[in-house]
Amino acid sequence: MKAPVVFWFDPVSPFGFVGSIEIERLAARHGREVDWRPFLIGVTIMKVMGMKPLREYPLKWPYLQHDLQRLATWFDAPLKMHGLAGVNSLAACRAFLWIRQRDPALAKAFAQRIYARLWTRGEDITPIDAVAEEAAPLGLDAGELRAALAGDDAKRALEASVADAIAAGVFGAPTFVADGEMFWGCDHLWMLDHWLARGNFRRE
Repeated sequence: MKAPVVFWFDPVSPFGFVGSIEIERLAARHGREVDWRPFLIGVTIMKVMGMKPLREYPLKWPYLQHDLQRLATWFDAPLKMHGLAGVNSLAACRAFLWIRQRDPALAKAFAQRIYARLWTRGEDITPIDAVAEEAAPLGLDAGELRAALAGDDAKRALEASVADAIAAGVFGAPTFVADGEMFWGCDHLWMLDHWLARGNFRRE
């Protein structure tokens, strides 16, 4: 069986939202599973790389906003820019890892709901209450989830996942890894598609 495509994601990234939709379609065409793994771009980009949030780059950000809309249209992703301030994905990512220990497919469904909450409905994902609301329709016990998020195990699990991302060279979202090849950004999905089909980067 072919190895899965690893999808490093952080729900706060709109580009990650677009990528989260297309990667499942792309991988399915090539008979691959997708292994979703969370990390925090606030750590990799701002703390490790020392960069500012994209919104703080005056010339680059207007272009990226336009490019994001083009990519969302191209990949048929129902993106809606929310305009919320101070959104973070700590609780959501910790919940994802807690759920994944029990059922990886359920964890993926949860992450998709979190993405849709923020980038389709324009609702915050920061509070634990918001995370519990998205977990409940999947049959997860809200009380058990809340207790898990209040404990140290959930915190350590996310710290380990972020450390794994850094060790793998992951810096931004979305990042995809297939057969040891890394592809960053939705605009490199065509290259990932080619790699999965041919195992090389030649045009022929």
